[in-house]
Amino acid sequence: MEDFPFMTVAMCVPLAGAALAGLTQRSQAELARRIALVASLVTLGVVLLAATEFNSDNGSTYQLVENHNWISSFGVSYALGVDGIGYVMVLLTAVLMPIILLASWRDLDEGEHAQTGPGGGTTQLYVSMMLVLEAMSIGQFAALDVFLFYVLFEAMLIPMYILIGRFGGPQRQYAAVKFLLYNLLGGLLMLVAVVWINFAGPGGEKAYYLPNLVQYDFGTDTARWLFLGFFVAFAIKAPLWPFHTWLPDAMAEATPSNGVLLSGILDKVGVFGMLHLCLPLFPEAARHFAPAIVVLALISILYGAMVAIGQTDLKRLIAYASVSHFGFIVLGIFVMTSQGQSGATLYMVNHGFATAGLLLIAGFMMSRRGSRLISSYGGVQKVAPVLAGSFLFAGLANLSLPGLSPFISEFMVLIGTFTRYPIAGYFAVAGVLLAALYVLIAYQRTMTGELTEGNEDTPDLKTRELLVVTPVIAVILALGFFPKPLLDVIDPAVERTLTQVERTDPRPEHPVQVAAEEKK
Repeated sequence: MEDFPFMTVAMCVPLAGAALAGLTQRSQAELARRIALVASLVTLGVVLLAATEFNSDNGSTYQLVENHNWISSFGVSYALGVDGIGYVMVLLTAVLMPIILLASWRDLDEGEHAQTGPGGGTTQLYVSMMLVLEAMSIGQFAALDVFLFYVLFEAMLIPMYILIGRFGGPQRQYAAVKFLLYNLLGGLLMLVAVVWINFAGPGGEKAYYLPNLVQYDFGTDTARWLFLGFFVAFAIKAPLWPFHTWLPDAMAEATPSNGVLLSGILDKVGVFGMLHLCLPLFPEAARHFAPAIVVLALISILYGAMVAIGQTDLKRLIAYASVSHFGFIVLGIFVMTSQGQSGATLYMVNHGFATAGLLLIAGFMMSRRGSRLISSYGGVQKVAPVLAGSFLFAGLANLSLPGLSPFISEFMVLIGTFTRYPIAGYFAVAGVLLAALYVLIAYQRTMTGELTEGNEDTPDLKTRELLVVTPVIAVILALGFFPKPLLDVIDPAVERTLTQVERTDPRPEHPVQVAAEEKK
């Protein structure tokens, strides 16, 4: 099966599922949901089957490659393939999607997102857009042609805009437009850089083919401008401070399931793009801007955590926590150490599951009360202990408790930071302490104490909700104790990236050696 187009099939299956679900009649909402779930499970099967052909020992090279001419006159090709980092991100998307679809089963029937009246959206459109977004995300993580990457980067805004603007909360139109404008601005900057590559690059039939471009020297000044064009677009998508302000509005108004799509999958395109394009294509520029980007990452870590502490809206709290977590990921990438970049890539996966757990469980709770306000809850653990316990588990994962998956990735980022930028490491540790505050304060206010009025009859997690929560908890525990299988896939690709940017890990200072040098 060496020549089997795994990545194309992984994109086409959800698109076919979206078409089939969209063709069902309005009264067949349950059928549309089932079609979408089956399509996502088949996609997961294809991605898992691809693992049998992916050689993790050779994860530094692009594998499962498909390369066909698309627009020959402009040097554009339809080129897909994955290295260790790309495959892990495709796997994250494929694993999360069935969980998200199962969690969203009653999104349009209950809670603040229930769709009623002639203005409400249909279940068919809802699940179809989610599947389209899955297909485009897989394409983004597998794209080896820069122009193809850009097309998918822009196209994936459409389904997310529809999901927020049509199915979101009371302020959905404002949040959807803000999301679109911010990301279109980033896309415009990337478009300028993409067009510039056509004139400044090697040209030819494969002018945008990534393996060809990484060998080309754009010149110092040109490369730095091109780097900024790509980086700002990715920083907006990530989101990195000060480009983050669209995320809290979008996540607050989106359904919890779509919030997971937004933060767990779509935003990962930003940090993935930094590793996939910014560093390999413009190594000197990446080294030049790295100290400034490290500062932005530290601000994101501390700002996101501090603002999260003061939130009264549960979904906004989770959104600002994500801003802080993405700061850790960007920090790990741009300290340019093997521990930092491996930890950042692993963090992308672990953040996806930890945030999915917290946001989906919070969504189950909000569907019972119909309120996002933390003050609307209190003493929930007395009537719904499984819900409260699951919320606590997901919260502890988000504060990186040892033994849970985010801990090892955050620890690796910090180790990588201390080896090159010790002072930055101390500031980053402060973000870990602040995370404990916003998680534990949120748990205390919602789950402990006396039962507040209106929560007396809160039901515990139902069977479908347990089916959603259980695999998330299982993955967090499994990767918390045994992350080696993923790191074995990630590490070779990280080593290749560091070689491309001409960075090596700083040599640890031995006390005896330091003392000897001081005597000299």
